[in-house]
Amino acid sequence: MSKQRNIPESSDTLGETLYSLRLNGLIYAKSEFSAPWGVEMPAMEGKMMFHIVTQGGCWLRLKNQQDVFLRAGDLALLPRGEGHEIASEQLLHCQPFFDIPVKTLSERFEFMRYGGGGEETLLTCGVLSFDHVAGEKLVKQLPEIIHMKSEGGQLPGQLQALIQLMSEEASTLRAGGETVVANLADIIVIQAIRYWIEHAPEANMGWLAALRDPKIGKALAVMHTHPEASWTVDRLAEKAGMSRSGFSARFTEVLGTSAKQYLTDWRMNLARMKIMQSPVPLVDLAEELGYTSEAAFSRAYKRVFGVPPLRQSRSAS
Repeated sequence: MSKQRNIPESSDTLGETLYSLRLNGLIYAKSEFSAPWGVEMPAMEGKMMFHIVTQGGCWLRLKNQQDVFLRAGDLALLPRGEGHEIASEQLLHCQPFFDIPVKTLSERFEFMRYGGGGEETLLTCGVLSFDHVAGEKLVKQLPEIIHMKSEGGQLPGQLQALIQLMSEEASTLRAGGETVVANLADIIVIQAIRYWIEHAPEANMGWLAALRDPKIGKALAVMHTHPEASWTVDRLAEKAGMSRSGFSARFTEVLGTSAKQYLTDWRMNLARMKIMQSPVPLVDLAEELGYTSEAAFSRAYKRVFGVPPLRQSRSAS
């Protein structure tokens, strides 16, 4: 393992974790719908989808969930990329998304006009993915849909302003507009998730609760920030300001796994993400994640995923 270093402590583990998330915008679309209209959105595993209504309103139907009506200014975020339907009327038949013609405006921006010519509804939509292990863990704890309403002051003023700016950029798509929309989408999605975390009772459980725990959160922070360090249970307990036995028991109680196993899983998921993104020498990856040899790293990887990293690297390519 790498040499022990003096690691600074974090006072806001949850905030730093959200800051570390990297969103990868895959496609954005400006849609002009005229009643009657209905679109069936396909499931996109491993992706997040959002809809922002800028004019009019529509129903969002999600299997095993109560139908949601979206008004102008509302934001609907589907963190798990569940298949769903959006329509001008609650029981209207929906056309599959890929059967509706779209106009490609740029590499990542599309325009869709569809419907029967009646009352108009305007939406800005997007498909994104998290480019970080923390994102994968976060998505597992988020609900199938986060609906933030513009009415009643549920949308914070800052978020309202961002949505308005994004709507204006999407409507004109001037020079550099795609980059502006992509960056605004990242901020809006993170702000929506932050709002949910701060207000939803479900956020007080599991991994999110551990991040907010004043003691366990400190241990998680140093593991996340410096996975290459030679962390032992004793060192992590010291960071948490707890005894070794008290820390071990508390960590397992909150996260359902030991600190040692959590660290291994975190490192191996970081490794898998790097392997999937681009070819990387395993010896460099092993050193980067705190392993003394490529063999030790490969054994740990296989224990977690069931296959050695070389095989997974080849399948990714």
